[in-house]
Amino acid sequence: MQIKQLRLDNLGRFRSLAVDLAPTATVKSNVTVLVGNNGAGKSTLLNALSTSLSWFIARVRSDKGSGVPIREEAVLNGEVSAAISTTLLDQTRLYQWTLAKARPGRKGEHRSQLSDVSLLADEYRKQLTCNEDASLPLIAFYPVERSVLDIPLKIKGKHSFSQLDGYENSLNQGVDFHRFFEWFREREDVENEIGRPRALSSLLEQDPQNVLRVINDIEQSDDRIEQLVFGDTREMAGEFEKLKAAIQLMQKVEGLSRDPQLTAVRTALANFMPGFSELQVRRKPRLYMSIKKGNETLDVAQLSQGEKSLMALVGDIARRLAMMNPSLPNPLLGQGVVLIDEVDMHLHPQWARTFIERLTTTFPHCQFVLTTHSPLVISDCKNVLVYALEDDQLLPIPSQYGQDANTVLLDVMGTHIRNESVAVRLNDLLDLIHDRKLDAARKLLQEMEAELPEQNLELAKARLLLRKEELRRAQD
Repeated sequence: MQIKQLRLDNLGRFRSLAVDLAPTATVKSNVTVLVGNNGAGKSTLLNALSTSLSWFIARVRSDKGSGVPIREEAVLNGEVSAAISTTLLDQTRLYQWTLAKARPGRKGEHRSQLSDVSLLADEYRKQLTCNEDASLPLIAFYPVERSVLDIPLKIKGKHSFSQLDGYENSLNQGVDFHRFFEWFREREDVENEIGRPRALSSLLEQDPQNVLRVINDIEQSDDRIEQLVFGDTREMAGEFEKLKAAIQLMQKVEGLSRDPQLTAVRTALANFMPGFSELQVRRKPRLYMSIKKGNETLDVAQLSQGEKSLMALVGDIARRLAMMNPSLPNPLLGQGVVLIDEVDMHLHPQWARTFIERLTTTFPHCQFVLTTHSPLVISDCKNVLVYALEDDQLLPIPSQYGQDANTVLLDVMGTHIRNESVAVRLNDLLDLIHDRKLDAARKLLQEMEAELPEQNLELAKARLLLRKEELRRAQD
């Protein structure tokens, strides 16, 4: 499933705007990034796409389901109606539907046409009817308000986690850590209580003689190890070979007992957060979720806000993919459309640089539409579709791969690379040196040295230039 185009008419601040989303004929990736000043309309585009896709989710749940309507206040000032049109490719067929909104008591020029979204949803309902483990596409929107401030682990009620439950609050809430914890705990209980016995039974069916021999060796070795400590080294070596075989059997059981859905979440987190591993629920001395950071095991609540936010975001995408693709050996290969507003929020620059690359390698079959204010997000990815929103227009941006952050700030985001007042005074200083007004240059340099850090590179350059000019004047 891929969104090919989103069109807005009289919506928000846009009178008429068509957005082609990656992949396109020229950009082969599945990532579209929107940049622009605050208020340029980036969030309006994501909200419009979310509103349109909510009708697909509603009609997968029920053939007469209704999604989210366009809000009256979203209609462009002075206009009587607005519309969101979506063109989507699924398999080899194009689907196109329009959602419209007219002001009360007015007759608008736009009309809702939702027959195609019903046909698309009907195709997925047919698949679920024939196969209850059929895959569903993930549809999720993570708005700016997705911050994880606390991690509530107390579960008051029991919830189901079927494929359709993967759509629960996927467009109107963002990260739901409470539900993530509940789902994770339930899957881990099944993994611990059923996984290992089932894995051992499977191995017994495949090779009963070898498994029974190893188990018998384990039982006998337990009584023999102490006797062998001071005994014949050859006999001891034989016993250790039996123990080695036992360890290999245990490793096979452990591998087969792993829940594929939990494995998907653990894998996704490991890809995004190097050095973090072994996410699990602990019950003593109290109920909490732990994760290993380097060599230290921490309560997830002890992580920084940025770490918690990234873990919750990535974990939520992986969890929903796992729920909606129960028959896939690797649920991370499931399809979907994921919208993330201000993707750089709470991200350390090092994480911002690699975020898109990790998205596309961890979730390779999902389509992403992102917004950002960070030059690092778009300068480290070779093949993404970038648009700048400016004066209600959508401007395609050439690839910024390999550009330094300062160049992206100036050329794409129209932002000075340093404080504007400081930049003006540095230019004045260089002009004074160039014009050989050395007394004025010295005075300005002294003023700036009193304000700026001693190691400021631009001041160091100015000092060298001033010294050269002073030597030149002395020689003259």
